[in-house]
Amino acid sequence: MKEAPKKLVHSELKENVAYLKEALGVEKSFDVIQLDVEYAEKEMAFYFIDGFVKDDILHLLMKFLARVNKDELESDTLEKLLKTYIPYVEVETTDDLDNVVSMVLAGPTALVVDGIDKVIIIDARTYPVRGPQEPDIERVVRGSRDGFVETLVFNTALTRRRIRDRTLRMEYMQVGRRSKTDIVVSYIEDIADPQMVKQVKDAIAKIDTDGLPMAEKTVEEFISGRHWNPFPVVRYTERPDTVASHLYEGHVCIIVDGSPSVIITPVTFWHHLQHAEEYRNKPIIGAYLRLVRFLAVWASIFLLPLWYLFAIEPEIVPDAIKFIGPNESGAVPLFLQFLIIEIGIDMLRMAAIHTPSALATALGLVAALMIGQVAVEVGLLTNEVILYLAIAALGTFATPSYELSLANRLVRIGLLILTASFQTYGFVIGVMLLILLLSRMQSFGVPYLWPFIPFNYRGLRDVLLRSPMPLKDRRPKILHPKDPDR
Repeated sequence: MKEAPKKLVHSELKENVAYLKEALGVEKSFDVIQLDVEYAEKEMAFYFIDGFVKDDILHLLMKFLARVNKDELESDTLEKLLKTYIPYVEVETTDDLDNVVSMVLAGPTALVVDGIDKVIIIDARTYPVRGPQEPDIERVVRGSRDGFVETLVFNTALTRRRIRDRTLRMEYMQVGRRSKTDIVVSYIEDIADPQMVKQVKDAIAKIDTDGLPMAEKTVEEFISGRHWNPFPVVRYTERPDTVASHLYEGHVCIIVDGSPSVIITPVTFWHHLQHAEEYRNKPIIGAYLRLVRFLAVWASIFLLPLWYLFAIEPEIVPDAIKFIGPNESGAVPLFLQFLIIEIGIDMLRMAAIHTPSALATALGLVAALMIGQVAVEVGLLTNEVILYLAIAALGTFATPSYELSLANRLVRIGLLILTASFQTYGFVIGVMLLILLLSRMQSFGVPYLWPFIPFNYRGLRDVLLRSPMPLKDRRPKILHPKDPDR
C-alpha cells in the first residue's frame, strides 16, 4: 500500500494551528490543551496532553522564554531557541505535522513558532505510575524486592541498573496504527546472535493491527504463532534480575509500554520450570528445590490419569501398590468426578481472582466445606479423588510459569479423556502425542525440548541440576552466542 505524503510544517503559524487543532481534536477532548502565547513579539502555541506534561518543567521553560527580547530572535530563531532559550535535555525538531500529532498524543509537548517551518518537540512528560515492588507470582525469600512497572522508561532503567555493558541495546519500535504502543527490543550486542535479534525485530515489525489493548500478550500472539497450541513459546517475567540473567546468556527481551511483564525469547520448556529462588540458595539446596519442583510438575500432569488408569484396570497394578485403588466407587462415575472437581478448582481460582482480599479467607472456608466435606458426605466425590486432585493442584501452583501451568492442566484433562476412552492404549498414546508435540515445537528456531531433544549433555546437566555459578562458564550453545564464554 502506497504511503500518503506527509503534511509538512508551514512557516505561517495559523496554517499549522488550523491543522493541529483539527487533528488533535482540541475543542472535542478536554485534556488536549492548546496554549497560545507570545514571546519576543512572536506568536507561539504549545500543544500537550493534560496529565502527561510536567507542570514545573513547562512553567520553567515559559519563564525563560518570557525574558527573551525581540532582537535576540531576529535571526537564526530556531537555533537560538534550541541551544539557548529552551534549556532542556530532550528537545528535537520535526517538519512533519502528522508526526507532531503522534508525538503529542504519546506525551511530549509541541511548540509551534510563527515564521519557523519546523515544530519543536519537548519531551517533558510524565506518566501515572506505581513504585517498583516485588512481583506476586515470583517471590523469593532472599533477593531484590523491585519489579517491573507499567512505564517503559522505568523498566529499561531497572534493566540497565543491573547491566552496565556498553553494548546493551534498547532499540525502540512502535506498534499499532492507532495505539502507537512503544516497544523496546533489548539485547547485548556482543553476546546475542544477530540473526535471532533480526528475527525478533522482523516479527514485531510485521504486526499489523490498530492497537495492543492487552500489551505484551497481544505482541506474543502475533510473533509466536501456533495459536491453538497451549504451550507458551515465550517466557514472561516481572523481575529485573531474571531479565538480566537471560540477557547475559544471549536471549532477546521485549519490553512493552503499559505492562509490568517482559517477554524473554527464545525459550525452551525447561526455562518455564526455573525460578530465581533456586539461585538465591546454595547449589545443593537449589538442586533439591529444582528436583522437588520437577516432581510437582510431573505429578500435576500424569498423576491423575495414571491413578484413573489403575482404578479402571486394577489387574495392571503391581501388588506392592494395590492400596492406591479407590476403596469406594461412589455414586458418580470416577471420570465425571474428575471433571467435576477440575471444573470446581478452576471456578475457585477465578472466584479468588475476583474476590477482595478481605473476603479471601471466607472464600477458602466455603470452598473447603463445600467441595471437600459436603461433597464426600453426599456421595458426589470420593476421598481418593480429592486427595489426588489436591496433589495435582499443588503441582500446578508450584509451576513457576503461570502459562505453562494452564497448559499442563489442559494436557491433564486430555490424558484423562483418552484414558477413559481407550484405557491403557489411550494413556500411552496420549503421552506419546505430548512428547511428539513438544519435540516438534520451536521458539524462534530453538527446539522446545533442548537439551533433551536434541541431546546435549552439558545443557541437560544444567537443566537437571542447579550448577554452581563458578562452573557455569559457558553460555547455552543453542542460542549461538557471539561470545560463548562467560
